[in-house]
Amino acid sequence: QVQLVESGGGLVQPGASLRLSCAASGILFRLYTMGWYRQAPGKQRELVATIPSDGNTNYAPSVKGRFTISRDNAKNTVYLQMNSLRPEDAAVYYCNAAFQFLEYWGKGTLVTVSS
Repeated sequence: QVQLVESGGGLVQPGASLRLSCAASGILFRLYTMGWYRQAPGKQRELVATIPSDGNTNYAPSVKGRFTISRDNAKNTVYLQMNSLRPEDAAVYYCNAAFQFLEYWGKGTLVTVSS
């Protein structure tokens, strides 16, 4: 059974940092492209960042330079370090795992950015 379990969300003030984690089980983690997506109320889910098996990273323009995605294949975990958070970063953040025709999603973790 595949599970992606996100953690690390919370309420922070603008300018603060958070680190999200996603622990994966039931998949051959090292083969998968791992990604973070987010969905704000009333908006579509959007890509935040991805990191494929070769470690190259891809970011949405809105987060480039502020967020860093990384993975630890030994721990089957992907991280999203979020710095300089803005109110517009507030959303539910979802972990995604993709490999060929297979794709899995976590249940999400809520990030609130408010003063």
